[in-house]
Amino acid sequence: MPSWILRLGKYDERLLHAVVTRRLGWLDTLVRFLTRLGDPPVAIALAGGLALGAAGDLGGLQYVPAVSLSFSFLLAQVLKRFFSRTRPDLPVGITSLIQAPDRFSFPSGHATAALSIAVPLALALPLFLGLPVLILGMSVGLTRCYLGVHYPGDVMAGWGLAALSVLLAPALLGLFG
Repeated sequence: MPSWILRLGKYDERLLHAVVTRRLGWLDTLVRFLTRLGDPPVAIALAGGLALGAAGDLGGLQYVPAVSLSFSFLLAQVLKRFFSRTRPDLPVGITSLIQAPDRFSFPSGHATAALSIAVPLALALPLFLGLPVLILGMSVGLTRCYLGVHYPGDVMAGWGLAALSVLLAPALLGLFG
């Protein structure tokens, strides 16, 4: 594992522990619900629904979320195996609130997926609708820390990967469209 990840890990661990030791019982159910928006079946359905349900000719823009999601998913899975960062070690007496989908932590696939869909959608909507969509997309990443399955750095890396995939999606559409 690269040394910069090891250095980042100390700060990541402290921040994660600060979050999980301050959980609020009433928030647990909402967080479990929100995190599911980044689950593969939900993300695929959202991106596919946007692509297939678009009214009129949007010049291919209706496909950006699906292409962004596909590209970011592929990159996230490659990076997870390359870095092989294990899931967080939580403080004694604190457990994850959900079962992690795999053993690798970096980058967060849920944070990546949610923002890969939310960013192009938010950009296509008026600000009063786009901003809540963007906040909802980012909140999926935050739930992963609250639940205890990702470090904050994993989430930030996922967000960066999503941003990259959104920027590259129009070019990828041009290659295959």
